[in-house]
Amino acid sequence: MKLHRTLAFAAMLAALGAAPSPFSTVLALAADAPAPSATSEAKAGWYGQLVDADFVARHAVLPKPEGVLIIDSRPTARKYDPGHIPTALSLPDSQFDKLADKLPQDKATLLIFYCDGTECMLSHNSAFRAEKLGYTNIRVYAAGFPDWVKNGHMAAVSVPQLKKLMDEGSPLTLVDSRPKERKYDKGHIPGAISLPDSQFDKLADRLPADKASPLYFYCEGLSCRLSSDSAAKAVKLGYTQVKVVPEGYPEWERLYGAGPTAEGGAAKPAIQAGKESGTITVASFEKIYRDAPDTIHLIDVREPNEFAAGSFKGASNIPVNTLEKRIDELPADKPIVFFCGAGGRSGEAHDMVQLYKPALKTFFLNADIKWARDGSYTMVEKN
Repeated sequence: MKLHRTLAFAAMLAALGAAPSPFSTVLALAADAPAPSATSEAKAGWYGQLVDADFVARHAVLPKPEGVLIIDSRPTARKYDPGHIPTALSLPDSQFDKLADKLPQDKATLLIFYCDGTECMLSHNSAFRAEKLGYTNIRVYAAGFPDWVKNGHMAAVSVPQLKKLMDEGSPLTLVDSRPKERKYDKGHIPGAISLPDSQFDKLADRLPADKASPLYFYCEGLSCRLSSDSAAKAVKLGYTQVKVVPEGYPEWERLYGAGPTAEGGAAKPAIQAGKESGTITVASFEKIYRDAPDTIHLIDVREPNEFAAGSFKGASNIPVNTLEKRIDELPADKPIVFFCGAGGRSGEAHDMVQLYKPALKTFFLNADIKWARDGSYTMVEKN
């Protein structure tokens, strides 16, 4: 019967001239179809309304459809981030009550819960909780994420997981599927190559020759299907480790700031002022130091022997007791961040410059900082 339904629907699509969709989810046209019987036999304690991978696939589509929400009940960092069903929201069962406001206000919304297979009760527990909150259209995909992958559907990873892989130096090819001039050139995830979906066939030689190379595709968020379309094309070419990052560049920008542009210059992360006048927050400084160090001047105002024992990479050394005489040496093309080991001398340097050369844009780190000779450091912001 299942095969008959699939063939019948495929024939209808062919008659309409519809093209296949990634994730095997062109069946989104049948989103209002009744839930099929589950492939797994119900067990004690399970929620009563069960669905299978085919049902879920009709809704795990991009752009994300209205009126439905797929919910991953597993732990976020350990399970959801490394791999989940595309468009799924992370709402761990252990935090359901705390995060229930993430659920839609419309209690008639179709909610599809899943977790880590038939031995996992998290999705069923969450489904019962949602029912108590008044939701009336609830399903559980009992076979869960392992079954999703087993059925050949594509996995998604979160933006934080992508960032983690990049920070760890994991081998991967990151592909931006958006239009180059209109999107990629104006800002993209660092290290991504531009391979617009509209030119995929023409530019596919930009992908690695090794078909086992990990590929990650992204575009403009949950309203954009370009990355999923390109990912499906890569699978057809024989690539075996293909994933999508559905939240894409908008989520990267929200979490980590604007990425580099076509000109190669990183968009400037914002300098965030601290509580004390003239300070820069440690979080703001570390983001700039990591992602866009060329957008500021770093000046270490400690003594030369302290500077030699360890400092921030790229910093200049102007001891605070020589600063007044050397004040004309200070550059004016970028903001200056003064620092020392505890915030006292760097604060004095900032105050001095504001007194004698107020046109210069200066900040200082009010923090306890310790360096090693290799440039590594620990830093604790002062209250």
